Amino acid sequence: MFDTHCHLNFSRFKDIASDVVLRAEQSGVKGMLIPGTDFVTSKKAIEIAHNYKNIYVAIGIHPHHAFALQEKGHEGISENIEMLESLITEQKVVAIGEIGLDKHIYLKTKYGIRQVDRELLALQKELLVAQMDLALTYKKSLILHNWEAKEEILAILSNRWDRRFERRSVFHCCEPDMDLLEFAHDHKMFIGVDGDVTYDKKKEEFIKKVPLDSLVLETDSPYLLPEPLRSQKKYPNEPSNLFVIAQYIAKVLSIDVDEIIRKTTENAQILFSLSS
Repeated sequence: MFDTHCHLNFSRFKDIASDVVLRAEQSGVKGMLIPGTDFVTSKKAIEIAHNYKNIYVAIGIHPHHAFALQEKGHEGISENIEMLESLITEQKVVAIGEIGLDKHIYLKTKYGIRQVDRELLALQKELLVAQMDLALTYKKSLILHNWEAKEEILAILSNRWDRRFERRSVFHCCEPDMDLLEFAHDHKMFIGVDGDVTYDKKKEEFIKKVPLDSLVLETDSPYLLPEPLRSQKKYPNEPSNLFVIAQYIAKVLSIDVDEIIRKTTENAQILFSLSS
C-alpha cells in the first residue's frame, strides 16, 4: 500500500513520527508521501523523509495560508516561491502540494474565523498558478486541494493545463462532484480517496463512478479517521489505518482487496514517477 497524503510533519506527530512510521510498515504500507502546507512544514517533511527510504515529499503553500500573505500580496507570493525553490532540488521532493483553492470558513485556525473574500481568493489563485509553474519548471507532480471552490479551480486548471500534468496530478480528498471527476478523466488525473468514504454516503456513491485506474489511497493523517475507528475515537488518524480504507473500497466496488492494494500502489508510483 502507498499512503499518498499523510501529514507526519504536523505537530500532532511530534516526537512519535518514528513509531507512526513503524506501525505503518507493520500494517503493510510500503510508501508514504508527506505534503507541506507552508515553508516550515515543507522543510519538516524533508527532514523526516531523509530518515526513511520509502517516504517522499511534496512542498507547497496551502491556499488557507494565503491569509498570511495578505499584507505583502504579490511580493509575499514571490518570496514564498523563492523559499520553496530553495527546497525543490532535495532528492526526496517529488511533487508540489498541497496547493489549490479553498473558500471554506474554518472554525479552528490560527487566522481566526474569517471569510474568504474576493481579494483573498485572488491571492489564492495567484499562489496556485505560481506553484503550478514551479511544478512545470522542475518537472514535479501536483497535489491539488479544493474545498468549496470547484468552479474557480476548474477554470484555472482549464486555462493553465499542460499535458505534462497528465498522470502526474491528483485531486486530494476529492469532493464528490461529477464535474471534478469529468475533468480528472479528460485530463488523466488521479482521484484521492480518504477515510471519510467510510461514513460519507455521497463519497461512497462517488467512488463507485471512479475507474480503479484513477484511484489512489490517502489517510490525510492526522485527519479523516475512518470508521469504525472514528466512532471509537482512536485519534489521531495515521498511515497504518490505510488498510481500513482499502478494505472498505474493496467492499463498495466488489473487488478483491488485494487488487485494490496492487492497483492503487501502482497508481501512486505513476503519480509520483517512482520506480516499483
